[in-house]
This record gives sequence, C-alpha cells and structure tokens, in this order.
Amino acid sequence: MEQLIEFAGNHLLLVIALFVISGALAWNLIAGGGKNNIPPSEATVLINRVDVRPIADFNKGHIVHSINLPINGFKNQIKQLEKHKSTPVIVSCRSGNQSQMACRELRKAGFERVYNLRGGVMAWQGANLPLTRKK
Repeated sequence: MEQLIEFAGNHLLLVIALFVISGALAWNLIAGGGKNNIPPSEATVLINRVDVRPIADFNKGHIVHSINLPINGFKNQIKQLEKHKSTPVIVSCRSGNQSQMACRELRKAGFERVYNLRGGVMAWQGANLPLTRKK
C-alpha cells in the first residue's frame, strides 16, 4: 500500500488522468445505456435513418436509405424530418456520441420514437452490416 501511495505522489498527473478517464467511461456507460439506444442488429428492422456525420464522411459510406443532416446546423434542419414524427427514427454518427445529442434535439422537437445507434457507424460495420455510397 505504501508503494501505491508513493507512486501516486510521484505521478500525480497520471493518477488524475486515470480518474478523469474512468469517470468519462462511467458517464458514457450510464448515459449511453438508456432504453433509446439500440444495437445495429435491431436497427435493421426500423426505418427512417438519420446520419449526423459531415457530408464527406457520409459520402464515403452510409447506412442504406439514410439521409444526411450534419450535426452542425442540425437544429435548423429538423423540419426536414417532420413527416417522420410518429414513426421510428434512428440517428447515427461515427461512434454514437454526436447522435445522442441529435436524439435529444429530436425529442425536444416532439419526435416520439427516436433511437440512437449504439456505437454508430463503426458498430454497424463491426456487425458486418452493409454501407452504401449511393444517395
């Protein structure tokens, strides 16, 4: 135990970084584990996919039938989704973090069934599900 205390005293920045990263991981697990996060396997049966990545990333490959509404300026583009207000809407980004913010905005705008693609497009690819470059 004395060695641990000595190590912590000698490497204070490293110990602080450990606590910050651990806290961020815990927050991600707590905040990201809600009922409105779905894995890629479940997303295939729902419709109305929204991709909030930048257009350059979207053009490199996106989930079939998804539309691109980049996260910067997302609030101003929500009106494009009005016809889907009462149907399931799956929001994706690269890793699932920015799409969580977009999901919050959609819920504030009155969308009833909004889901975040857990793990984003990276998880989609990791599940060996297809991407397309067609618009």
